[in-house]
Amino acid sequence: MAFVLHSSDFPPGALIPIRFTCSGSDISPALLWSDPPPETDSLALICEDPDAPRGLWVHWVIYNIPKDTRGLLEAIPKVLELPDGTRQGVNDFGRTGYAGPCPPPGHGKHRYFFRLYALDVSLMLLPDATRADLLQAMEGYILAEAELMGLYER
Repeated sequence: MAFVLHSSDFPPGALIPIRFTCSGSDISPALLWSDPPPETDSLALICEDPDAPRGLWVHWVIYNIPKDTRGLLEAIPKVLELPDGTRQGVNDFGRTGYAGPCPPPGHGKHRYFFRLYALDVSLMLLPDATRADLLQAMEGYILAEAELMGLYER
């Protein structure tokens, strides 16, 4: 079976519902995945918008997700560390946790990529890591990657 990422809140390539954006409740969508490689020790996820006016914009950095986890519930608390040891980093809004799509009005549809990584290690990163910190720490430890893309415009 393949390592697949999907959401019960929107299908791949579809519009992200407003409640998951800055125009709504700004909560994280539910994400589900299947079949990470057996050697997986932890999972990490980055959500980013490559269509932002200033270039790539990071909306979520979350890592050290336990290997047996098969999803993230809707509305993950915006805290540095969750009870199961999952840690959240800083997004490009300068905040911890998820910050939803928030493109400039009239700028057209933006693509939001949720990229999930299966890693053969648990990372030694402290909470509050950036996307760059996470990518550097994951280098050489990525077993598989799954992706979900959604769209949003204001």
